[in-house]
Amino acid sequence: MSERRAARQAAETAARTGRRPKRRRPFFVALLATVGSLVGIATVVAVVASIFVGGLARSFDAGRDTIAKPFPSGTRPTASGGENILLIGSDSRAARGPDGKPSDAGGRSDTLMLAHIPADRQAVYLMSIMRDSWVDVPGHGRAKINAAYAWGGVPLTVQTVEQLLDVRVDHVAEIDFTGFTGMTDALGGVTVDSGRAFSAGGHDFVAGANRLDGDAALAFVRERYAFADADHTRVRNQQAFMRGVMSGLLSRGTITNPGRIQDFVTATSEHLAVDAGLSFRTLVGLGWSLRDVRTDDLTTFTVPTAGSGTSPDGQSIVMLNDLAVGSLSQALRSDDVAAWLADNPQ
Repeated sequence: MSERRAARQAAETAARTGRRPKRRRPFFVALLATVGSLVGIATVVAVVASIFVGGLARSFDAGRDTIAKPFPSGTRPTASGGENILLIGSDSRAARGPDGKPSDAGGRSDTLMLAHIPADRQAVYLMSIMRDSWVDVPGHGRAKINAAYAWGGVPLTVQTVEQLLDVRVDHVAEIDFTGFTGMTDALGGVTVDSGRAFSAGGHDFVAGANRLDGDAALAFVRERYAFADADHTRVRNQQAFMRGVMSGLLSRGTITNPGRIQDFVTATSEHLAVDAGLSFRTLVGLGWSLRDVRTDDLTTFTVPTAGSGTSPDGQSIVMLNDLAVGSLSQALRSDDVAAWLADNPQ
């Protein structure tokens, strides 16, 4: 039956019944209306998201300090396929001059971690460097690695780590331990897994899972006198804390709570100093590239050691396993830390 004939019959039927035929809405008009409504919703979401992200950016940029000259001059290792971020922790960030060095002599970095992010962005590796590691500090000879900060601030610390591992440090973030309290409370607490029971700072920790508030978290990451192996357990506890923070950040209770995210950014940035390149925009881009990473994809370990010793001037020091450090260096440059860890379990 032709379309013209069908239309005529529909008109005749309408004349007999007194009803006008129902006009069909063309498909593309309905589709356009639907898309239009979705675009409207998307626009509203985009505006709200941009306002929220803009607020986070302002909080981050307003709270953080920028390290004027975080990187050493002269020849440095070439950039690798992955990305390396040096994390420096201390009791308090020292005031620095325009050269990036602390204006108050004597301050030392209590915590050194290198975060390695592979080029495929499928994992994060967090390496602790024992603060008493006996290394060559450029321009000063053999010394504990944390002395580099006292002698030359962030630039000399970066140079010392780059020389030790023969890899380029792409970014630097320095945070004082007080910031651990704020970031923990901003997340509503952090769960850490302790290898042993101990007491510190008026808090009791059990072997296994511990739910910590800010004050307890600070005591947990700083304590070393309660352990026979001192800094070795302290480093493992700091790694456990970082895993707890990552788990908290990725939890549904955080990612669906804009207020909690805002509080975390504010609390962290107030105790943070970074290189100029580690901007909020850079962090957002890095976070997006790691969107498929989960807590189980974070691996923590310690740069290989070879026992304790005594320096020529009588200091208690930690000796590094030079052979294992050399193979780790190669793994970092080739972006294959997973294979190195399989051959060097900890």
